Amino acid sequence: MVPAEPASDARSLAEVHSSVGTSQVSFWRRMFAFAGPAYLVSVGYMDPGNWATDLEGGARFGYSLLWVLVMSNGMAILLQALSARLGIVSGRDLAQACRETYPRAVNVALWALCEIAIAACDLAEVLGAAIALNLLFHLPLLAGVIITAADTLLILWLQSLGIRTLEAFVLALITTIAACFAIEIFWAKPGAEGLVAGLVPRLNRDTLYIAIGILGATVMPHNLYLHSALVQTRHIGQNFEAKRRACRYNLIDLVVALNGALFVNAAILIMAAAIFFRRHIVVTEIQQAHLLLAPLLGTSAAGILFAVALLCSGQSSTLTGTLAGQVVVEGFLNLRVRPWLRRLITRAMAVVPAALTIYFSGEKATYQLIILSQVILSLQLPFAIIPLIHFTSSRARMGSFRNSWWVVFISWTTAAIIVALNLRLAVLVVADWLSHATAARNLVRLGTLLAGALLLVLLLWVTLEPWITRWFHRFGRASAVVPETPMVEAAPVYRRILVTLDHSALDRLALRHAAALAASHNARLYLLHVEEGVTSQIYGPQASTAEVEAGEEYLEAIARSLRDQGIDVEIAISHSSSPRREIVQYAREIQPDLLIMGAHGHGGLKDLIFGTTINPVRHNLDVPILIVRPGRS
Repeated sequence: MVPAEPASDARSLAEVHSSVGTSQVSFWRRMFAFAGPAYLVSVGYMDPGNWATDLEGGARFGYSLLWVLVMSNGMAILLQALSARLGIVSGRDLAQACRETYPRAVNVALWALCEIAIAACDLAEVLGAAIALNLLFHLPLLAGVIITAADTLLILWLQSLGIRTLEAFVLALITTIAACFAIEIFWAKPGAEGLVAGLVPRLNRDTLYIAIGILGATVMPHNLYLHSALVQTRHIGQNFEAKRRACRYNLIDLVVALNGALFVNAAILIMAAAIFFRRHIVVTEIQQAHLLLAPLLGTSAAGILFAVALLCSGQSSTLTGTLAGQVVVEGFLNLRVRPWLRRLITRAMAVVPAALTIYFSGEKATYQLIILSQVILSLQLPFAIIPLIHFTSSRARMGSFRNSWWVVFISWTTAAIIVALNLRLAVLVVADWLSHATAARNLVRLGTLLAGALLLVLLLWVTLEPWITRWFHRFGRASAVVPETPMVEAAPVYRRILVTLDHSALDRLALRHAAALAASHNARLYLLHVEEGVTSQIYGPQASTAEVEAGEEYLEAIARSLRDQGIDVEIAISHSSSPRREIVQYAREIQPDLLIMGAHGHGGLKDLIFGTTINPVRHNLDVPILIVRPGRS
């Protein structure tokens, strides 16, 4: 059984030309076609936050936490595989599935927590890149943090070059990091007995904080949202076999990519254990590790390779936070913020606390700040994992692809381990805060108890939601449906009329005017919609998500209604982050006599956040424009 999918009749061969996953290609070519999403996700598993936790874990406890890395990687593979399966089978990313299932208040809370996690991840990347610039070029850390804000331009430029360029860039950085640490491990010559002993699980009060930091740095909560969106960009068929094949190839790609990330993380921990723990050197800063590598290994190249790998790590993993940020804000809130503003906000949320920490507490405080960011990531994990398990275990959503009993058991065991470790860590951290607090102790206690109670209520809701919905249907939310086709009324105007649609109430007004003009002048209507989702921005016409398919069906339904009234109609869908550019380009191609557009009527701050379309279009076209607005048409 395969769950119902949005109608796909509207998809043309042009939109899937040079796409991936067809049965006509060989195994290796098909494998190469599916490769990509897992590598974009894997960079988040080797970011500077991993470096901090792995370095401290190896330097303080030797190889004893190696098992945590292996366990975390296994958890990551399981959870990312569930995320990929959700996107492939249901046609929804994790954030969209939450929006369809939970009340708005719950979605806003989950979105806020995810944004905090993304900011924490970005914080580690900012500090890591700043430290690398300091090590390579002796820039002050504060200056390096400020410079990292400019990587917004790098991300936007790479996205404009297309998905293969972006994937090639990321793969080159990953290869550089792996090569640097392969050389470092060769020089460090770790002991085989210690490596084997490190795979035996052991945990105590001293190792718990770092162990959970490693867990938070390895299993990235926002990657679960991102991966479920990225896999949908590979075009696959809607039958059972096509989806099964897509799941299988994505799993292979995921295992390869995340085991590569495991190699990097393990290499950092093993290097720290072999070099620092063996000599009883406690590493409290990444800079300290860099300075000690050269004299301890007997070559200055060791420090340079370390810094180069750190810089590559910071630049590659920043892609994850950028794309995940767009996915969650669009998925949870159904808002599409302009890419440059989205990136600027995300980076500001990381740059500001990093700069303040360096300014007031000094450069030595950055190391503990990076570790704290990874613990924050781990604390957010249950709020992403539990909904993912629920959705992928649902027959209604997944059909015959729902989780089998043993996958359900392993998934819930993973979730239970993470929640249990997080609760124990929370108790230790709160106790530490209270022990150091003086006059503000009561305030800290009150704030902590209030925040903990709210998070616990939210966690209980997310956990029990399927049963709550079963008991009280009013708590659930119906699945997203294709908007009702506007009833167009034939009425008496031009030869070629272009109508831009945005799937809002304005479509009805625009189509009513267009139909009247087309009927009276025997004109052809051109219906244009621009997809602005993050997957459409990156993958262009290769994007194939549930929202894109629903939009195609929406346009087809309108076109059928118009054709039934004898009106000649042609539809077009573009994929871009700039609707105005696509409208201008399409208008220049078809040379319309009239352009009909809807105006939402916002201005000022909303124009800055959501962008403007009508003014740039009218300034770039010599075409009469009919603008319709609610209540004025």
